[in-house]
Amino acid sequence: MLIGIAIVSYGGYDYVQQTEAVRESVEVEATITELSVETDSGTSSSPGVDYDPTVAFNYVYNGTEYTGTKIYPAEIGQEYETRSEAESVIEGYEEGIQTTAYVAPSQPGDAFLKNQTTNVPIIAAVLGGIFTLFATVSAVRKL
Repeated sequence: MLIGIAIVSYGGYDYVQQTEAVRESVEVEATITELSVETDSGTSSSPGVDYDPTVAFNYVYNGTEYTGTKIYPAEIGQEYETRSEAESVIEGYEEGIQTTAYVAPSQPGDAFLKNQTTNVPIIAAVLGGIFTLFATVSAVRKL
């Protein structure tokens, strides 16, 4: 049950954090330094192949240079079932080009490229809730 509650809590926390980051964000100029789609060949919880779009970019905020690696503001990353889905997320970006990134003034070292929330933290919270529910039912049955 504790694991499920932890997952629910982290998912909820991440959703609130990303919502605040989008609301408070300011635009900065960024230069894309790396761009790729990584392949993850299955884990015990997710058999098969998943694709993870990755990016690195440099930006300056208030006179300090930073390197960012986030596409979306959520801490929980999203993986995709097909390479084309992952590629579509980074479509329009190229290494060496300048683009707009977004940074929340309260977290200047944590910029992101797309100023929108994702549903990944909500999905994590729901899955954690389901896990907690099944664990609770199992514990009650044993009593």
